[in-house]
Amino acid sequence: MFRRVLVPVDFSEKCKRSVIVATDIAGHYDGEIHLLHVIETLVDTDFSELKDFYEKLERKAEKEMKKLLASCVSTQAAIYEKIIFGNRSREILDYAEQREVGLIIMTSHVVDPAQPLSSWGTISYKVALLSKCPVMLVK
Repeated sequence: MFRRVLVPVDFSEKCKRSVIVATDIAGHYDGEIHLLHVIETLVDTDFSELKDFYEKLERKAEKEMKKLLASCVSTQAAIYEKIIFGNRSREILDYAEQREVGLIIMTSHVVDPAQPLSSWGTISYKVALLSKCPVMLVK
């Protein structure tokens, strides 16, 4: 059921909790973990105009991904990593569908009951609402 787990990562301390949960779940199902980092691109701007800027962000992401992978050495699950460019929500959903992911695990935040509508525009909530597979939000 949850043999293929996708964890979108932003390399924050909070996202490490999602990776820990994913390693536990994927380990139980003899599965695999896909760590995905999406570098957000600017809308209405040609990629080539900011190529140097995006390449710098990609190099930094590669270094952070290596650090994150080093923390996953204790898991039995196979781990795959990918860094891509685009709209974060859309790219996460597309990746999950293309690779037939069984579960997406994302870090999220606690919704403030006094202002619940301020949270609906976040990446994690967009993915949770639009995903074709189950989504676990780690808070």
